[in-house]
Amino acid sequence: MTAKEVLAELESLGDEGRRKHNAKTGPDGIAGVPAGKQFGVKSGDLRALAKKIKADHALAMELWKTGNLDAQMLAVLIMEPKELSAKDVDRLVREARFSWVAEWLHSYVVKERPAEEREALREKWMKDKDSWAARAGWHWTASLINKGGKEAEHVDVAGLLDRIEKEMPKAAPETKWTMNNTLGAIGIKHAEHRKRAVAIGEKMGLYKDWPVSKGCTIPYVPVWVGAMVKGKK
Repeated sequence: MTAKEVLAELESLGDEGRRKHNAKTGPDGIAGVPAGKQFGVKSGDLRALAKKIKADHALAMELWKTGNLDAQMLAVLIMEPKELSAKDVDRLVREARFSWVAEWLHSYVVKERPAEEREALREKWMKDKDSWAARAGWHWTASLINKGGKEAEHVDVAGLLDRIEKEMPKAAPETKWTMNNTLGAIGIKHAEHRKRAVAIGEKMGLYKDWPVSKGCTIPYVPVWVGAMVKGKK
């Protein structure tokens, strides 16, 4: 399929309910998707179309350049991570401007990169002024803490807490989400830092009123950490 044909297919799969949902907000509280940047395709339909197309890196790059939410999500599913250089991955992370795209990019592309490369990018992104690069850096830091083991031994947990306490209040919404994930991961995985992590979460009050479905835990760190720690006992 050509990029033009794929875009036409995506448009035909568009769903009004999905468009309205996307327009309200992203999955992590970030501003919604403008009408001109989406067709409103359901994730199941995107996966089915990706299965039909199969891996096609050149097509993926064309779709990515459109800046359309659905086209970029499809692009992530059909691109070949091995065809990307570390510089390419860095560029894609900075170009992602929708949280759904960023999450899929992390899960299907960045995750497949060599551990050494991913760690170098994580450290680079953690220092970056670009809010989406910083979002990625904190995302992978939270993942590293959750994974634990030798790979996480070099992480300065106390230093991360210092940064979170200082930087999170002024951080962009997209960065706040993954900073909060890191704070929660520290509280859950590091008992010696749990009290401080919870205290920072209480001080920030971030996501305290987050709407969730029945039976789910809100991402407000004091509640989240408490629930996870209790569940482990």
